[in-house]
Formats: sequence, C-alpha cells, structure tokens
Amino acid sequence: MPNSDASLHAVSLPREWGPQSWRARPATQMPQYPDAAELESALTELRRLPPLVTSWEILSLKQQLAEAQEGRRFLLQGGDCAENFDECSSDVISNRLKVLLQMSLVLVHGMRKPVVRVGRFAGQYAKPRSADTETIDGTTLPSYRGDMVNGPAFTAEARRPDPRRMIKAHARSAMTMNFVRALIDGGFADLHHPEYWDLGWVTHSPLADEYHRMVAAIGDAVRFMETLSGSEVHNLNRVDFYTSHESLLLPYEESMTRQVPRNWGWFDLSTHFPWIGMRTAQIDGAHVEFLRGIRNPVAVKIGPSVTPDVLLRLVDVLNPGDEPGRLTFIHRMGASQIAAKLPPLLEAMRRDGRRVLWVCDPMHGNTEPTANGYKTRRFANIAGEVEQAFELHAAAGTRLGGVHLELTGEDVTECLGGARELTEADLERAYRSCVDPRLNYEQALEVAMLIVRKQTQLSTPL
Repeated sequence: MPNSDASLHAVSLPREWGPQSWRARPATQMPQYPDAAELESALTELRRLPPLVTSWEILSLKQQLAEAQEGRRFLLQGGDCAENFDECSSDVISNRLKVLLQMSLVLVHGMRKPVVRVGRFAGQYAKPRSADTETIDGTTLPSYRGDMVNGPAFTAEARRPDPRRMIKAHARSAMTMNFVRALIDGGFADLHHPEYWDLGWVTHSPLADEYHRMVAAIGDAVRFMETLSGSEVHNLNRVDFYTSHESLLLPYEESMTRQVPRNWGWFDLSTHFPWIGMRTAQIDGAHVEFLRGIRNPVAVKIGPSVTPDVLLRLVDVLNPGDEPGRLTFIHRMGASQIAAKLPPLLEAMRRDGRRVLWVCDPMHGNTEPTANGYKTRRFANIAGEVEQAFELHAAAGTRLGGVHLELTGEDVTECLGGARELTEADLERAYRSCVDPRLNYEQALEVAMLIVRKQTQLSTPL
C-alpha cells in the first residue's frame, strides 16, 4: 500500500488534544473496574505491545473512502455484532472472509466500481449495553459488555470487569489479522478462481444459479483481458482488506494510539476504521473527544433522534478541515422511520456543503423481540431500509456510498425471512449470537444482490 496521503488535504493537529484528553470529559458505556492497580498494570503492558495495523494502511483506507464519497467506490463493511474469544478459529475467520468476498464480488460485478472491503473484526470485542446491570431471579450483576470486558455467563466471577481481557483481545485481534493477511497474500481472494470462495450452502441456495452466473461472467472477463494483454493480470490475485470496530473501551484505544516515524499526528493503531455509536456520540463526551484527535478515518452512527444541528456540530468537531475520507455518517433509522428522519439530515449537509460519506446500517433500527424470547430482525425490514436509503439519497441529490451489516459466514438462524423464509420456529435451530442477531451467509449475499438491483433501477433512465 502507498506510504503517502499527498492527495488528501493537509490538516492541522487539533488544539489541546492528546490520547488521554478524553479522560477530562464525561464517559458513558465504560465498565467500572474494581481494582485500579490491576487496570493500570494491564494498560502498561498494552502500551508496550506492537500495533495491529500500520499508519500507511490507515491512510490508504482514508484515500479509498474519499473516492467512495465521490461515487468512485462503494463501502462494504460487515462482520460479527460482537466477536468472542472462543470463535477465534480458522474456520470462523475464513468463512467470514469468504462471505464478505462473495458479497464484494456481487457488488463489483453489478455496480461496475471498486469495493472498499472493511471487516467488523479483529477488535470488535466490546459492546454497549442499555443498562449497567442485569437482574435474573432476584440476582443483580454487571451487564455483559463483550469478551474484552467480562464473560457472558451469569455469575459474579464471569461478570466482573477484568482488565486482563484487553490483553487477550489484543492477542486474538492479532491472530485474526495475521490469518486474514496470510489468506489474502496467499491468493485466497484471487479473481482467477472466485469459485474457491464458495461455502457449502451455494449448491442448495435459491440464489445459487444467479451467483454462479456472476462467477462465470467475471472469470470470462479476466480471461478476455489476459488474452488481449498476452500475460496474466497479476494484481487480480489479492485485494485490500481493512478492519474496523466500535471505539468503545477508551483505555484500550488510548493505549494503542501512537506516533509513528515519517508521519505527523496520532494514529489509533488498534484498527483502521474506528466508529462510535449513538450512545457515545455526545458532542462534549469522551468518545467524540478521542476521535477528534486521531488521523484515522472515523465514523459515527446516527439514529432517528439526531437533529440537523447536532449533525453539523459533529462535523465541526470531527472534521473541521473538511478533509476527504475523514468522516463517515452511518445512518440506522429503522425501516419505519427512515423516510421521515433521514431527509432533513441529508438536506442540512447538502445545503452546508459538508463532505461526508453516507452509509446505511439497516440492522440496528430493525431489532425486535419474538414471542419465544429471541431478539431478531426481519429480512424484509432490512431490505426495505436499504432500498429506501438509496431512494432518499437519490431524491436529496446526495449519494449512498456504502452499507454496514452485522453478518456471519456460519449457518445461523437469527434473522427472520430471506430466501429460505426463516420463521420464529427456525430461530431455535441455530441462534448463536450472545448479543445481536446477524444475517447468515445466504441472507448477506441476498442483500448484496438487492443493492445491485436497486442501484441498477435508479440509474436506468425511465
């Protein structure tokens, strides 16, 4: 990857900022560690550990996100709602990578533009919670906040926030990144052989024929180019792949924020692309303060309660220099609210001339409980929000530049509907998420095909 961001606007170091300046601001969604000395010991060890990503990878991603802002790329960001330590395995990682590659193949083929591939992995070990505690049968314990903080079992020992878990999260993130890089460098993503990306489901899926036609078309195109050139197109044997996670546990993020040789400023080297959610996006809060000073591209989730004024103030704080590729807004309104809530935000940003990348998260606004006690999402609502997002951006004169999805490469049954029309009774068969329901591999590919159809529909003259 290039070691230069010359095409990006030069911006100044933020005033009165340091990796620790967030500590002077109100911090929500933070665990209460019972032993301050134990916490400081863990953070001291983290500061000595190697980074997980490099500054030049971060700047390369920022350049690609700037191109997505201009409509020359499309962002595909996806992965687990929350990684867990037990699933740091070769099968889980390779299947997750396969489904993201398959989705990007569909998008590249159908949208005729490069795809920016960003995984929600190698660090997505912490999750916000709606309450600090959970009560079951009269017993109250701290809420489960992800494997980086505590364990899911409802026992006092498991729910105790343990700072040593940050060390474990770093190690497993490093293992995940190492394996992903090895797979990609070894030709796992080779466009000469996209059929290698198949998961076992593809021969049984209602989508199989359509997917195989796309694979065949891409293979024909590659062979045609190589026939014309008389040699193999070598840059088709690998892809760029980036990581992202919610920048929630700020002591961990601070410990991984470093200065590097030959690049000015501070980089959060725990991930390429950190984001913050609605619960931590307060203008004067600790999480916004942390993101304000790092050179990574950053994102903020915005929901139906966000006003145009708040949105513009976030831009003032997080991207005062209007740097291309710096700021992404991920809207997650819900299928029933997006038509009313998104247009005023789009109009405010368009009118003010602010430069951001708009991305749709159709997952988090469409969560609902079922009668048999599961938390789920209906595929029809997920698809409906994506389709409305494209239409609303087109009507506003703005551009939807990507999607943000919770998904897995495993054969889970956590979201209702889709090509196999999963019902509430199916949820019991393979509901494995400890936190939020995810699209399975088949439903994820169906979303990619839906995006292509919608894009084609909107770009076809009447």
